[in-house]
Amino acid sequence: MTNANSCESLYDWYRVASKAEWQNLIDVQATYKSAESVGNFTVFNIKGNHYRLIVDLVYNRQTIYIKYILTHAEYDKENWKNDAYF
Repeated sequence: MTNANSCESLYDWYRVASKAEWQNLIDVQATYKSAESVGNFTVFNIKGNHYRLIVDLVYNRQTIYIKYILTHAEYDKENWKNDAYF
């Protein structure tokens, strides 16, 4: 990721997500309407849909693993779907 101004948007997401007590995707979508489940990951739109944040949410441990931060174009190439965990 080369666009430095995405950092503020990512930090905003982090501030909210680190305090959230999500139990399922419906809880996530109450906070982030565009969040979606893709494979074993949850995908968030960041900075007005310019970036995709791909995470593994472990609800029962209240843990978030950030897997990928991609531009929209990188996301569309779907190379991230080659991840063994996908």
